[in-house]
Amino acid sequence: MFLENYKFSKMKISILVDNIPGTHTLAEHGLSYLVEYKSHKILFDTGQSDLFLRNSEIMNLDTKDVDQIILSHGHFDHGNGLNYINGGALICHPTCFSKRFRRYGDTYIGLKNDETDIREKFDLRTTVEPHEIFEGAYFLGEIPRITDFESQTTNFVFEDYTSDYVLDDSALALVLDSGVFVITGCGHAGIVNILEHAKKVTGISTIAGIMGGFHLKEINIQTQKTIEYLKENKVKHVYPSHCTASIVTKEFGKHFEAPEVKTGETFVFEENIN
Repeated sequence: MFLENYKFSKMKISILVDNIPGTHTLAEHGLSYLVEYKSHKILFDTGQSDLFLRNSEIMNLDTKDVDQIILSHGHFDHGNGLNYINGGALICHPTCFSKRFRRYGDTYIGLKNDETDIREKFDLRTTVEPHEIFEGAYFLGEIPRITDFESQTTNFVFEDYTSDYVLDDSALALVLDSGVFVITGCGHAGIVNILEHAKKVTGISTIAGIMGGFHLKEINIQTQKTIEYLKENKVKHVYPSHCTASIVTKEFGKHFEAPEVKTGETFVFEENIN
């Protein structure tokens, strides 16, 4: 159906922040992508500092005219860069502003700003439900946890010490003529859960690709089942980054063309125009 109704050209994803530095750009533990598609610009996450702005200048990219800012979830390394932006349309899950900590060591890992501060500065929309940003681009909202091998344990707690399974973890889904392409922040919900939800939200059963944090730390059952799922679904573009352990990234490289994602790089996906 979407082949008949949509016309596409190129999608570009520029890596403003990731854990691995590029030739001319710096890195930090965090994530920020600039997504350009169908004459729209989306800033997906902002890292933990102003590095995404400094790298964007080096890359000759303008982040001031973005149509939409997406916060994938409320962790410092994805949203503290919001302190260096002077407003704009921002969308996220309503629990992104929770006070949260590592279970061991009590390290605070939430955002610097609470919801009141953010609302004063941004045109903020919070939603549990999926939201269509523009035709063919979706904020996925809260991801249903349906698999029995993902999101089973957590090292995070809220300020009352109850377990935090990062239910605010979301993603961006883009409908290409080759299928749905998903961009994740950390993938706390589980890559399979995210992709199955993206299929349901978009109505597209073919997965063109996935890029972002996979939150896989070792080669275990979850990693193995994720690889199996991607192979079964014949996913062409697989780009694990950020919070994916290097040993896992190398394992993905054995099964897919999974290039190392570094700051300063721009990935261009060509789409046929109908």
